[in-house]
Parts: sequence; structure tokens; C-alpha cells
Amino acid sequence: MLPATTHDFNLAEDRARVALHRALAQLELAERSARPFAMTQSLAALARCYRRLRAPASAEATYSAALRWARASGAADQTVDLLCEMAETAAHHLLELAPAPDDDPHAGRAARHAARERAREHVFEAARLAPTVADGTWEVQVLLRLSDVLEQCGDHDDAALLQTRALHLVGGHDDRTADPARLPRVGRMVDD
Repeated sequence: MLPATTHDFNLAEDRARVALHRALAQLELAERSARPFAMTQSLAALARCYRRLRAPASAEATYSAALRWARASGAADQTVDLLCEMAETAAHHLLELAPAPDDDPHAGRAARHAARERAREHVFEAARLAPTVADGTWEVQVLLRLSDVLEQCGDHDDAALLQTRALHLVGGHDDRTADPARLPRVGRMVDD
């Protein structure tokens, strides 16, 4: 595989900007109808564009607005999916904030901690709501997706708990040892 060139990055950024303009136009149409599903979809598309353009603060704020609309409509699947995307965005931001080897390791520590905590909060809320999704197979995928986010955050114990919970679902066990109501308490095992 050939290494990416500056032209490739510029082309990708141009595509992301075109997608951003489309998402803004879609949002404008959705705002006219003010239907919760359309607003949620439009805001989520806009947030994804901000994420591709490496604007995590704008992405997170737009995801939050989409989440409010999803909750207003009572759409459990949309809510869980948005929480997953919010967790992934915060975790990705955490990785971007990682200090370079020759940087002061304490520089940006508060921002990394805040991004990590945002990611974890979204993970635990999504994990709590995961049993409400319409499809059990998708619930397993959600749990594994959330587990990946926790791994990125360095929270290996809670990631393993989510993987175990997913395996119980796959195996057809109705064992409540991985009860979602217990997960938020367990989620504080690894703090800075």
C-alpha cells in the first residue's frame, strides 16, 4: 500500500467539507418539519461531519443535540447508537490529546481526563440502555463496541465485564451476574 500524500489528505478534507454542507442543508430541511426522527438523523449526520473534520467539541455538542431529540421521540435504538457514537468521539479525542514522547506528560492532563470521563459516562449509559434495543444481536454488537471504547480509555476491567455480558447473551444465558444496573457502580474501578 502506498503512503498517503498531502493531496490525499486535502481530498479527504474537501469531501468532508462537502458532506458538512450537505448535512447542514439536510438539517435545515429537518428543522422545518421539527420531526424528532428527522432532527435526530440530521444532527447525527452533522456531528459525524464535524468528527471527520477533527472538530471534536462541535461533534460532541451536535451529538448531544441529536441525543435530546432521540430521547424526545422515545427511540431506544437511536439513543443507544448515539451514545455509542458520543463515547467513540470522546475516546478518539482522548487519543488525539495523548502527549508526544518529548512533551511534558502533565500538559493537557485535565483535558485528557475530561475526555476519558465523558467517554466512560456515555459507555455506561449506553450499556444500561442496551437491553432496551429491538434486536438481541445488535445488543451484543453494542456491548462489544462499548467494550472497545473502554479499552481505548484504559479501562480493561470494565471492558472485560461488557465482553462477558455480551458472551452471556450470545450463549443464551440469562445469568444476571452482569446485570446492567450494577455496571455504573463497577464503572468506577479504574479512575485517575
